Amino acid sequence: MKANETSFLPFLQGPKQFLVPIFQRRYSWEKKHCQRLWDDIMRIGANPGITSHFLGSIVYMQPGVGNISTVPEFLVIDGQQRLTTLSLLLSALGKAIVERDSDIGISPKQLSNYYLFNADEEGELRYKQLLTRHDKETLIQLLECREPADASHRLVENYAFFKAKLRSADLGVVFTGIKKLMVVDIALDPNHDNPQLIFDSLNTAGLALSQTDRIRNYVLIPKDPVFQKRLYEEYWFPMEQRFVSDRREFDWFIMHYLRLKTGQARLINGSIYE
Repeated sequence: MKANETSFLPFLQGPKQFLVPIFQRRYSWEKKHCQRLWDDIMRIGANPGITSHFLGSIVYMQPGVGNISTVPEFLVIDGQQRLTTLSLLLSALGKAIVERDSDIGISPKQLSNYYLFNADEEGELRYKQLLTRHDKETLIQLLECREPADASHRLVENYAFFKAKLRSADLGVVFTGIKKLMVVDIALDPNHDNPQLIFDSLNTAGLALSQTDRIRNYVLIPKDPVFQKRLYEEYWFPMEQRFVSDRREFDWFIMHYLRLKTGQARLINGSIYE
């Protein structure tokens, strides 16, 4: 494992693609999380005395030796929520610059080519971040200024939240605040680091993993990518879709299933995974 403190925007620059693995949960930040991030950005952007603000860690791992691509690809183990939310904000900021004819020292094209797109690539390699099956197309459509079909509502709602904020905010202050964001860049060694243990321990400080999140990770993470994808698409994803309106019901389903299979009369919801 290698860890370095770095500014968030330079961290995104250059040809690269962050892939959210299929075992990760979908994008789940709510309006309150976006509001907190927005407040921090506006506060540090307006205060010359604050030179940096710690955003959190971004933990990733390069795929195995068989991966061949013109763009370096990294599997995101932790930091998906922050990466995705800031992509929404940067995209909305670029559009606000055009709509308000503002000059903040960077053009909308530069914002896109530096931080959202791999400008020289085509197809999916064009995007610096690809989400899971649930959310991938919605994020792509938003970045491309198209109306998402069958949209992931969290992404659409949070994008609309930032667009509304940017209609009246000082765009220069917003960009200054974003430039002050710092992350801990943590690169895992696939030969020595256990991504499942690291994922579980890091997520104790963020949005709590559901019991089904943890079971999914326990089952899928140790598998090779091809088998992992097959298990997810043929078994886990169809089952998960039945509970898309209320994830808590998925936890209860698993709890009752395990009670049936193990014969235990009582199984506490919080200890399903254990």
